[in-house]
Amino acid sequence: MEKLDLTTPNFTDENIKKLSELFPNCVTENSDGKTIDFDVLKQELSSNIIEGNKERYQLNWPGKAESLLIANTPLNKTLRPVREESKDFDNTDNLYIEGDNLEVLKLLQETYLGKVKMIYIDPPYNTGNDILYKNDFSDSQEEYLELSEQVNSEGFIATTNLETNGRYHSDWLSMMYPRIKLARNLLKSEGIIAITIDHNELNTLTTICDEVFGIDNRLGVIAIRNNPAGRSTAKGVSICHEYALFYSKSNYGKMGRLPRTSSQIDRYKENDEKGFFEWVNFRKPGSKKDESPKMHYPIFVSEKGVRAPEMEWDSKNNKWLLNEDLLPGESMVLPIDDDGKDRRWRWAVKKFTDEIDEFKSKFIKGAWHVYLKARMPNDGILPNTWWDKKEYSSTAYGTNLMKKVFSELQVFTYPKSLYAVIDSIKIMSSNDSNKNKDIILDFFSGSSTTAHAVMQLNAEDGGKRKFIMVQIPEATDEKSEARKAGYTTIAEIGKERIRRVGEKIKEDNAEKEDIDDLDVGFRVLKVDSSNMKDVYFSPDNTSQDDMFGLASNIKDDRTDEDLLFMVLLDWGIDLSVKIERREVLGKTVYFADDNFLAACFADNLNEDFIKALAGEQPRKVVLRDSGFASSSVKINVEQIFKQADIEVKVI
Repeated sequence: MEKLDLTTPNFTDENIKKLSELFPNCVTENSDGKTIDFDVLKQELSSNIIEGNKERYQLNWPGKAESLLIANTPLNKTLRPVREESKDFDNTDNLYIEGDNLEVLKLLQETYLGKVKMIYIDPPYNTGNDILYKNDFSDSQEEYLELSEQVNSEGFIATTNLETNGRYHSDWLSMMYPRIKLARNLLKSEGIIAITIDHNELNTLTTICDEVFGIDNRLGVIAIRNNPAGRSTAKGVSICHEYALFYSKSNYGKMGRLPRTSSQIDRYKENDEKGFFEWVNFRKPGSKKDESPKMHYPIFVSEKGVRAPEMEWDSKNNKWLLNEDLLPGESMVLPIDDDGKDRRWRWAVKKFTDEIDEFKSKFIKGAWHVYLKARMPNDGILPNTWWDKKEYSSTAYGTNLMKKVFSELQVFTYPKSLYAVIDSIKIMSSNDSNKNKDIILDFFSGSSTTAHAVMQLNAEDGGKRKFIMVQIPEATDEKSEARKAGYTTIAEIGKERIRRVGEKIKEDNAEKEDIDDLDVGFRVLKVDSSNMKDVYFSPDNTSQDDMFGLASNIKDDRTDEDLLFMVLLDWGIDLSVKIERREVLGKTVYFADDNFLAACFADNLNEDFIKALAGEQPRKVVLRDSGFASSSVKINVEQIFKQADIEVKVI
């Protein structure tokens, strides 16, 4: 009977498989198995003869090749549920995952591959005092401590990246690169990622994202005025803003719109039966006649208004020919600007004719001009590259807001502005008709501003967006207000913020009819070593003396629920899926996603139980390899489930 694999995908093998389908002649073998002949592959991808390395446009640094390898290397870890730290565990669709985000991103690859609509992250800015996390998880604990010189109570290793470090930029790049690469896999084809950064690594981060996502998928770089008073520096200028980089996974990703501000609405001072509008010159500014010759046509104007004359297109000479003369009192207007340059109109002839009531003529400075009613779109306005609303201040709407949430205690320094995150979510999800189902991921979640923003936005527009927060349990400073208040890690602060603001949002919106349905819960999962003993992954390395302790291949401290979430991960089932416990012939069975998956980890399973479980008609079944009452039962299991068209595996 087939066993579950229980490891994250090996992307090196997957990439070799994909390349072998495209370029079978590039596949070769060495002592480790199949590999790619890169010299042949280079030639396949070039129209010129390849003769060694040539200069090219790229970002390189010491450790780049290693960071790419790390992104592709699988790991044998799992996520364990923690009910006592969760809120509304059985009903919520939200997740809070505690652990190193590189490990978490690997663990989520199968379950959330191509399912996340939006990623928002606020990574370390590399200002000289930021904490960076180690990428290589193969070292021994002693090597970890020697390299990092810092380990917290949870066993997570971190190091401060000082400017005196000879690999100051390289270490930051090596931390970010595999995480961004893995994050891209999780996005939907129309998914978008937003990454905030300051001037220190803006250029390098942009170049990384251009490489990972493709420069054509760079949607924009927005400057956000987050510190109106400015931050003094030892040299240079006073810094009052940061940046947000927006990239889409593919050309299907589009930026949405933001609601108009009061000043933008005030522009539309006139109105008619169709709504508010402003008059704009019909000539398209900055255009050229050659761009679209058919949109360079004559318009007849007079004090009575405008009209389209009878004309026909001369395809040979690429211009319009008039078939009628001007009437008395009329003048002809062409899209020529004040400098005498040929431009074009905003609309083609047919649309101009169909919407003729939307136009008027004006006689200004001795010449006639054509004006169009520019109406205020109902779907808002494209975001500008400069955000300067007062709500974007990280002090007033970040730090002060956090103090208010935590009863005037300053438990977290430099949190993001809640409203900067809300507006970022709006422009990344407003085009999605399925906004009620959008998954929003933040794998540098810090104080959980993103979770706060998701719940707030859902309360405002009735959406049911789901969040996944990821945070390493980084220790709080022993002298900080957070530690004195009992919060030993950043993760504890983030979870407590979600608990507090969730209830406050429901309280503030109590008048709304469906506010009780607002999901303010979260299911806590923590990264841990595999639930399986080493023999599960490497039976060939197990000696006869070891067998006495291996009556079960599952670690003694693991619960049935631990095993269930391991199975959900391996089979790619949503980790927020509804779980139901039922009794089947006296055995506890976990049913996930209604009857999609049935898992039973009990012992002494007989044929009567197997037949009864098959009668529940799940699509997939997972059982414990050592749980069968006899070898004959184990032999018959596959046949019973096969006849019922049910896929079965064991752990």
